[in-house]
Amino acid sequence: MRDWIRLDWIRSDGGMARCSAVMKALIFLTFSLHLSSAVTHSLQYIYTGVTPGINFPEFTEVGQVDGQQFDYYDSKIRKMIPKMEWIQKINADDPDYWNRETQNLQGWQETFKVGVDTLMQRFNQTAGVHTVQYMYGCERDDDGTTRGYRQWGYDGEDFLVYDLKTLTWIAPTPQALITKQKWEPDAGYMSYLKNYLEKECIEWLQKHVGYGRETLERKVPPTASVFQKHSPPELVCHATGFFPKTVMITWQKNGEDVHEDVELRETLPNQDGSFQKRSVLTVSAEDLQKHTYTCVIQHSSLEKEIVLREEDIRILNPGGGSDVVLIGIIVGVAAALLVLVAVVAGIVVWKNNSGERRKDTANTHTHNHTYTHTLYSSV
Repeated sequence: MRDWIRLDWIRSDGGMARCSAVMKALIFLTFSLHLSSAVTHSLQYIYTGVTPGINFPEFTEVGQVDGQQFDYYDSKIRKMIPKMEWIQKINADDPDYWNRETQNLQGWQETFKVGVDTLMQRFNQTAGVHTVQYMYGCERDDDGTTRGYRQWGYDGEDFLVYDLKTLTWIAPTPQALITKQKWEPDAGYMSYLKNYLEKECIEWLQKHVGYGRETLERKVPPTASVFQKHSPPELVCHATGFFPKTVMITWQKNGEDVHEDVELRETLPNQDGSFQKRSVLTVSAEDLQKHTYTCVIQHSSLEKEIVLREEDIRILNPGGGSDVVLIGIIVGVAAALLVLVAVVAGIVVWKNNSGERRKDTANTHTHNHTYTHTLYSSV
């Protein structure tokens, strides 16, 4: 299951608070949803509806391939727009794609508005910031293995999770059970949800990868460094500038793998589309003198792993950053903050069902939207 972003940073007095909690949830959401690699491609759509009155779009949609955003819609612009040049190649195959999906999303915008109101009532809530989220997607390995998922969330918690094996919804709360009982009787639609994930979604994934292969399958090796902090006593191994996103950073003590006192931080985006990641090892000055510590970095772009030894360690001044490593981390955090603003404002949040990119006629799309809207508005 994927974790949900939480918008719990609005105080009752209307001010902003607890943004760090949202930041943590956002980073986990954006960069830990199955890291893409040289042998795995993923397609994901994310829809989010938010209570009005907080100066952000009430509804947003984002489509991502291998974690790279390629489209965007929100309730303020009321139009789906491309976010990557390569996705515009779809115009040659499907000239009406952007117009059709815009109309689709305008319908889903109304669906989510009803959904937020409905679930607030169900949870006995009359005020505050609340979110309804719907995310679905699929993944394909080079060996042909595929996976699919879809789930609904409310206020950062699972609301309904679709079970591909049983064609049922898993409802973790009494409030969700009501919706489960309303949605499941339509066996045809439940079967369609499965069929989409196992076939149609994979077809769209392969098509999108074909459009953006040069970008999505590029390999850029990491630049690596290791530095020491005195308070608290830590060694930090930092890799940056790499693509694709998957990277392995491990520690060794006297040539043996170390697993205790290690904190592997979330992957952060760089402004150029590459990524950075760091691993933090808590180690006393005494142990540093007694033992030999090394950092090992593995990435698909490397013919052999990068090994950073004791002589590569740089000291981080107590009063602040002493080198470009710290600057790079700050830039990465700043980039993640921009993503955070984008998400809350509507630029990177989770997906829906009409985003299920279909080549069907407009009538089919309308039927799909109307059906789901009827169910969801009556939960």
